Amino acid sequence: MGEPSPSEELPDWELAFRFASGRLCLAFCATVGERWRRSFERLRSPADLGRWTVESGLLAKAPELSQADLEAARQLRESIYRSVRASMEERPPRADDVEIINSWAARPDLAPRLGPDWTKHMSPSANPIEPVLSAIARDTVDLLGGTERRRVRECAAPDCSLLFVDRSRPGRRRWCADGACGNRNRAVTYRRHHGPSRPRSRRDPGAPGR
Repeated sequence: MGEPSPSEELPDWELAFRFASGRLCLAFCATVGERWRRSFERLRSPADLGRWTVESGLLAKAPELSQADLEAARQLRESIYRSVRASMEERPPRADDVEIINSWAARPDLAPRLGPDWTKHMSPSANPIEPVLSAIARDTVDLLGGTERRRVRECAAPDCSLLFVDRSRPGRRRWCADGACGNRNRAVTYRRHHGPSRPRSRRDPGAPGR
């Protein structure tokens, strides 16, 4: 598996962030698309990382970040991804990945603040990316050190590699999002078995009334 490529020209919909994982740390791993094939980068600039902090719900306003902040975030992300994959495959994690995750988890997290309108805000420090990465690392420790570790799945759709937590009671969920990958793949399976559906005309006795 190659390193994420930041140079490939992609449409906006492919660069959109994914939040169907059920865990903050897995959503962060999803900032690389198609890891099994193109492995393209969604965090292409510090501004992208700032936008992710807002879309993930961690911060209310995108902070100004540096290239060094972006590189640190990418390094943590890859350590998380490798560790999650190791857990899924019942392998021990790499020592350097555990060290990176624990190092970030040991830093101060985002502090919650109550607003005058009864809203909760997360307050960053002078360096806003540090508590953000700390929150992601702590979520990783909570996931891999807890009962949900064995509930991590990879989406069964052939064109999706999203990792997600299966919280279904039987523990047999296949798709990252039933309304997206699930519906699309069920439609493919239906067409494979029944052929393409034909449009109904007015003379079609099975057509619904108007």
